[in-house]
Amino acid sequence: MSISRRRFLETASAGALVATAFAGESNELKTPLPTRVLGRTGVRVSILAIGAGSRFLSFTDEDKAIGALNHALDLGITYIDTAYAYGAGKSEERVGMVMKTRRNSVFLSTKMAERNGDKAMKIIEGSLKRLQTTQLDMIHIHSLTSEADLEQIEAKGGILETLLKLRDQKVIRFVGITCHTDPTVLKTALERNDFDCTQMALNAALVGMKGATGGMVINPDMKPSFESIALPVARKKNLGVIAMKLFAADGLTGQAPAAKLMYYSLSLPGVSSCVVGMPTLELMDENVKLAKAFQKMPQAEMEQLANALSSKNKVALDRYFRQHVDEYPA
Repeated sequence: MSISRRRFLETASAGALVATAFAGESNELKTPLPTRVLGRTGVRVSILAIGAGSRFLSFTDEDKAIGALNHALDLGITYIDTAYAYGAGKSEERVGMVMKTRRNSVFLSTKMAERNGDKAMKIIEGSLKRLQTTQLDMIHIHSLTSEADLEQIEAKGGILETLLKLRDQKVIRFVGITCHTDPTVLKTALERNDFDCTQMALNAALVGMKGATGGMVINPDMKPSFESIALPVARKKNLGVIAMKLFAADGLTGQAPAAKLMYYSLSLPGVSSCVVGMPTLELMDENVKLAKAFQKMPQAEMEQLANALSSKNKVALDRYFRQHVDEYPA
């Protein structure tokens, strides 16, 4: 998109939902950020999580990055999503500087892209040091891509075996897996493994188009949606579900109000929180205000939004997420 989400929020009217969210600004700062139980973990987390990936690392000044993260926690965000792949540990180091004094108020999650268990263990040992903690709330297996990838993950000596052992040893509390590439392979992973949580791409443009008779349009480039394929499995197993890619890397900016895009994902059954990258303090404040004003979207409105956005975007987004690498260079 040629227009950034930040610029859009600054210049465009976002409709009634945004107007409501921004009413009474001084009082809203005192309003607590809503929380939900993260599935079978039993832990309550804020419905808005901060992503510590490329948007967080776009703070080139380290002090400003640390200040931004402290600001997020001051606003009521309690879930931090980081990964070793974000700058080869740079994101974890920055988060760790905040965890020195605020660890007890945070649900801390990192992600591992390495599939070999022994190699992953060395990275995890480093992650604990970088994050300045003796226990992680969760480690996600980072960015599941294919059936062949899942076989590597599940193999003897693989990352999943290592994480389950670390969970038994209380080094980590919970084990999760993330995916934005293929809903079907995530469905398989969730069905046959003992995960506590999952993080998946859930936005209104990924649902799929409907034909005149109400059936799905057949398109060889179109994948089924995470919402229809993987989310029901997560719900059945009472897994904690974190929504990501709400704005499709700003690909949906300008096509719908930010409030509607956020509220769509948070209105999906089983979703506990949504993780969003926030590269400026202004955007962080905007997102928190939206989350504080959250109201569940009526089903009819969700379907209307999904149909409108899917018809324009789904095929292109499926192609984009098929090749998207969820990491940040060192």
